[in-house]
Amino acid sequence: MLFQASVTDSKFQLQQFKNTRTQTLQLVEPLEKEDYVVQTAFFTSPPKWHLGHVTWFYEVVLSKLESNYEFFSPEFSKIFNSYYRAFGEPHDKAKRGILSRPTVEETLSYFHTINKRVEKFFATRNSMEEKEIYLFKTAFNHECQHQELLVYDLQHLLAGRYKPVKNNFPPVPSPVEKKQINIDGGLYDMGYSGIDFCYDIELPEHKVYLNSYAMDVFPVTNSEFLKFIEDGGYGDYRFWLSDGWEAVKKNNWEAPMYWQKEDDKWIKDDFRGKTKINPNEPVCNVSFYEADAYCKWANKRLPTEAEWEKAACWNEEKKVKTVYPWGNEPPTENHANLLESYLWSPTEIGSYPLGKSRYGCHQMMGDVWEWTSSEFVGYPGFKSNFSEYNDKWFTNQKVLRGSSFATPAYSIRNSYRNFFRLDERWMFAGFRCVEDL
Repeated sequence: MLFQASVTDSKFQLQQFKNTRTQTLQLVEPLEKEDYVVQTAFFTSPPKWHLGHVTWFYEVVLSKLESNYEFFSPEFSKIFNSYYRAFGEPHDKAKRGILSRPTVEETLSYFHTINKRVEKFFATRNSMEEKEIYLFKTAFNHECQHQELLVYDLQHLLAGRYKPVKNNFPPVPSPVEKKQINIDGGLYDMGYSGIDFCYDIELPEHKVYLNSYAMDVFPVTNSEFLKFIEDGGYGDYRFWLSDGWEAVKKNNWEAPMYWQKEDDKWIKDDFRGKTKINPNEPVCNVSFYEADAYCKWANKRLPTEAEWEKAACWNEEKKVKTVYPWGNEPPTENHANLLESYLWSPTEIGSYPLGKSRYGCHQMMGDVWEWTSSEFVGYPGFKSNFSEYNDKWFTNQKVLRGSSFATPAYSIRNSYRNFFRLDERWMFAGFRCVEDL
């Protein structure tokens, strides 16, 4: 059995549905109408498309549960389909921004219309079957993914042009102590071990053998990465993979995305406007190539995802693994205060004792996704549970672990496997280093 449903009450699932949909609308609420339709690069999507796509995905779920389900519109299905060939040929991703139709109003109307269809489905059931719960939880988590992608895309769209009404960012905090934690090797049970929802790519739990290693307590910071830059790291091919060096030259990379040099000083141009580089923040918006090059320059390496997972959730004293960073229970409203202790706050970098792993590694959840050296492939014995969702990307991708400050708390767990291409860096990605013992 893929998972055991913790709550079969349709009212509980309906409330989660409403919470998720409300959170999506809250993300776009501050936008002007003109913002909804802009696509700034081939790897981004307009906000309007995100709204339509997560809505269309609920139609896909309904179509799997109702044999006579009719999609709202063949035109909408083509435009808001991302890559699911089973539902027809999707519109070209790189050209989503050239479509003025459907309009923003029509897309929002579609959003609310499908909400009513889903709510009607829940109203017909007091309790839900395992398959129904899994499909809807997949849709909830899918929408969480797009909420985070939407934030990436909005930063790419509005960086340097969006001026927050209130500046909530405090003075630079004191430096954190940089050290490593030694972690013993041996057999480790890797993968999801809970009873609630997880993606199929987090299963099955399986044994891996690890050599002993030393992991950095904190992610690489801006000040540390700046030393790499100032030492000519972006101009020295010796630190770069061949494809990485080609990416540096082709794209004229000189620093992480959103870094700019003004008057011989580095600044960051993001949601906060133009600000001085905070030396103690984790470096963010770097590609796998940049993370790997830094590690070579520092005579270290990136962790494998198994090494990262063990450092994040293994309790050496009790010989048990936690599913979520706060314990083994799925996130609920009761975890709200505790979640704040685990997710990074720019006011208290590295100061949450509750937020460190049992080994003593800090900021593994809620700051930046962390690159690993592992290829994104299925675990031994992998079985797909949702056609064309994750397994079609088992090539030319690297695994990232943890979560970022834009990751909805609902979808955070220690076994979550994110994945991106090696040259992508508009997402909130950083890294930490390890050394062999």
